[in-house]
Amino acid sequence: MPRIATLLGATAIALAACAGAVDPAASQVNASQALGAHRLATDAPAQSYGSYARGCADGLQPLPESGPTWQAMRLSRNRNWGHPEMLDYLQDLSREAARIGWAGLYIGDISQPRGGPTSSGHRSHQIGLDADIWMLPPGRLDLSRAERESLSSVSVRSADQRGLTSHWTPSHAQVLRAAASDPRVDRIFVAAAVKIEMCRTATPADTSWLQRIRPIQGHNYHFHVRLRCPAGSRDCETQTPTVAELSNGGNGCDDTLRWWVTDYLNPPPPSTRPPSTSPPEEPAPRRRHPREYTLADLPRQCSQVAQ
Repeated sequence: MPRIATLLGATAIALAACAGAVDPAASQVNASQALGAHRLATDAPAQSYGSYARGCADGLQPLPESGPTWQAMRLSRNRNWGHPEMLDYLQDLSREAARIGWAGLYIGDISQPRGGPTSSGHRSHQIGLDADIWMLPPGRLDLSRAERESLSSVSVRSADQRGLTSHWTPSHAQVLRAAASDPRVDRIFVAAAVKIEMCRTATPADTSWLQRIRPIQGHNYHFHVRLRCPAGSRDCETQTPTVAELSNGGNGCDDTLRWWVTDYLNPPPPSTRPPSTSPPEEPAPRRRHPREYTLADLPRQCSQVAQ
């Protein structure tokens, strides 16, 4: 029966792709399984479809497993595939990290060969324009495949989430500044304590790149780079609101940043106002995880990408 179901799913995908829309039968095909089953990318020109958290991609390319200033980690996941613009960015940044004093970069997940939601882990990384870069400065760049599976990064954020550990160094700030200063970057996600530390020495001249560094939960073992949609990617959706809008044109070193180490960690008590006499509101529907998406939930091009 599982084999029959798989064959029926594949047939539904093919029919939907030929029709140029998602067939009702294909809407039952799990997107993470349909896209994640492929070990290689399509041979079409590089295009990102949809958004970072709901999309897929044609023509992704693998980041070479090793280079003079980088190594791709956790190769067993087969998530070292990205848009050519992302691969160029990562190699450029790794060379800049070497100039700063690191040996280069350890690079984690980028995307699956055809993008889309993964069966485990990320909500994003779906269109080849997201990449995780380890906070661990490389000790060496000749790690074996086995060593890349067993080596762990380091946390630069303290356990209480309010400060930094001894693993944080001024060179981390320099690497992040270089990463965020590239015009290809839309935003970079870091632990809030990292942004707070970078704000401590910020000057007005830093606004343009520092506003691109955004606090978020987790991200203490790596920082997450997100690129803008490349030129010519008409079906790619760059994230909104922009970082300039989020920071009201500033650098983001404001009360919205302090929230991450105050109310986020210790929510204020509920209001002491008298209870409302209005009927209770219906609970909000449960937010679906991308691993639950079907092909019908993704851009129409993804049915063809999944073939």
